[in-house]
Amino acid sequence: MTISIQDTAIEVTGHGSETILMLHGWPDTLALWDGTVDALQAHYRCVRLTLPGFESGPPAVSLDAMCSLLLQMVDNLSPGKAITLLLHDWGCAFGYEFAMRHPQRVARVIALDIGDHNAPALRRQWGLREKLAVAAYQVWLALAWKIGGPVGTSMTRLMARALRAPAPAARITYRMNYPYAMRWFGSAGGFAQAAHVDLPMPLLYVYGKRKPFMFHSQAWLDKVAKAPGSAVLGLPCGHWLMLDQADTFHAAALQWLAQSTTP
Repeated sequence: MTISIQDTAIEVTGHGSETILMLHGWPDTLALWDGTVDALQAHYRCVRLTLPGFESGPPAVSLDAMCSLLLQMVDNLSPGKAITLLLHDWGCAFGYEFAMRHPQRVARVIALDIGDHNAPALRRQWGLREKLAVAAYQVWLALAWKIGGPVGTSMTRLMARALRAPAPAARITYRMNYPYAMRWFGSAGGFAQAAHVDLPMPLLYVYGKRKPFMFHSQAWLDKVAKAPGSAVLGLPCGHWLMLDQADTFHAAALQWLAQSTTP
């Protein structure tokens, strides 16, 4: 079933009384979750969308506007019952903010590969090599969004190939880069007002170990691991772990979901 909210197409698949809202990141679409929906839909209702602006709609979506859209989605699709968030990459940045602004609407969170992305502890943990590497690819993508058109898209596809992004090249355009422009140039209001990641609900955090650098601090990882109802899992893969370690991730997610409780 497909519905539309704020001119955004939302796919709803599966059965069960609990709803899982899936948010992807760069340079992906809702198709990233195809295998995950297959694994979860027998027990949960899976809701997913391509982030507004990535393929159509406004050139950039502010943090406030994204949280407003997510709240309307949750209120429409799961009135009176909190949902589970399943987040990856920029989906984590948007999803964390939504969960902290509206904790009564989010029962638990599964987050993939992005942790306390805006915390001073993470910046202190990175050395000069890590900081330069992050700036290099992110500023490149932010500039590609600013340039736009065929040149911006060519720049984006070049970086996607360098980072081994699994999305089909033909689907990748400069439009998908606006979160980087928000991060580096303050476009669409930026992320300056985003809260540091401190979720009041249970969290399953799964990350790939085979990367040049991590997007979580060790202090935050330790805190999550000790929090009641939360868990941490590192897998021998890179950033797109729902594809590279699909069976392991899906089994771990199903087990954690079955063991955790929702209010």
